[in-house]
Amino acid sequence: MPFPPRNPLLNDVPRWLEEGAPHLWLPYTQMQTVPMPLPVVKTDGVRLTLADGRELIDGTSSWWTAAHGYNHPHIRQAVTAQLERMPHVMLGGLAHEPVMTLATRLAKLLPGDLNHTFFSESGSVSVEIAMKIAVQFWINSGIKGKKRFVSFRGGYHGDTLAAMSVCDPDEGMHTLFKGAIAEQLITGLPTTPEKEAALDAFLATHAHEVAAVMTEPLVQGAGGMIFHDIETLKRLRRLCDKHNVLLVLDEIFVGFGRTGSMFACEAAGIVPDIVTLSKALTGGTMALAATVARTKVFEAFLSDDPSKALMHGPTYTGNPLACAAANASLDLFEREPRLRQVAAIEAQLRRELEPARSIKGVRDVRVKGAIGVIELEAMSNLDGLKRRFVEEGVFIRPFGKIVYTTPPLVIGEEDLARLTAAMLKITAEAALR
Repeated sequence: MPFPPRNPLLNDVPRWLEEGAPHLWLPYTQMQTVPMPLPVVKTDGVRLTLADGRELIDGTSSWWTAAHGYNHPHIRQAVTAQLERMPHVMLGGLAHEPVMTLATRLAKLLPGDLNHTFFSESGSVSVEIAMKIAVQFWINSGIKGKKRFVSFRGGYHGDTLAAMSVCDPDEGMHTLFKGAIAEQLITGLPTTPEKEAALDAFLATHAHEVAAVMTEPLVQGAGGMIFHDIETLKRLRRLCDKHNVLLVLDEIFVGFGRTGSMFACEAAGIVPDIVTLSKALTGGTMALAATVARTKVFEAFLSDDPSKALMHGPTYTGNPLACAAANASLDLFEREPRLRQVAAIEAQLRRELEPARSIKGVRDVRVKGAIGVIELEAMSNLDGLKRRFVEEGVFIRPFGKIVYTTPPLVIGEEDLARLTAAMLKITAEAALR
């Protein structure tokens, strides 16, 4: 068998792809069987241009990052200018304007007293930092034993070791690592008053050992685009206060407008103790993540004792290039009508995906902000479905039992209609098999 296997979508394979494909280890991929990936040579707006000149409308925003579309001139200009001045300098004993400006802007933008930001390069690492902060908060506060985490079925928080421990242990990506990662307390979200009572009793039993409760607010993304309402978040805040545990909200996916408000916690009117951000933070241009803590959490690390400091330091923490991109992205959220665009996307998704309910084998259709989901009873031949979407001129990646779109927030009505039409057509084809 040739390696990688031939991709039927590719007639002409660029030399760089043919030479490099045997050497590149791709994410979430069985390298022996996966076809050669699609060669992208240019991005612009909501389109990906392939090496053979074909254009695809991107329905995933490159794993939910490209909020403003690709190659937005304002972000590109900011990064170019920063590159000419200073691409990087360490934050150990040094500082620079982009990181200070970004930390200040996030403090003003986030609700309540979420005023203190620690920067890293990836969402998974920002979760690890949040967990480390939560554990040390209690140690610094003189309270022993609070070192475990409560998280929820259907949840996903990343692929590094500590982050894996707070993901749903029965979902496919991480089951191999049982026994190699810390065992956390996984339970059900309090989506009803009865489930709130069950979580209340659960925390009453375990609060003495729990540092924090962690969840993705409003939408559990990689777990299957599972939605819950604002009352669920309010219940979590109440229960964490009652049982004296911290509340960590992972807004890596949902932050920066994706669900309809700038941050999902704002919709519920709650303030978490720690929030993690990444993905759309830089508008899909540079790797950057943020772990943001409330003042009471930050102040627990202030001491004349050096051992009470947070001993963590990614080499590229607060990278100036990435911070310049993030500041430019925040400019766009301020200057351009992103949340109004999300409301328009939501209305169009509701209208155009609703007919999927009549397709045989469709379990549910759901929409939240700029997230549209068709859930099937079962789904097979994922590679075949992905191929059909490309043949329809769109880039959509079904997984599990869902066909979904998370388009750039700037997508126009016609391009979005092409995405939804492809979703309906190919879902119907899948039902006929």
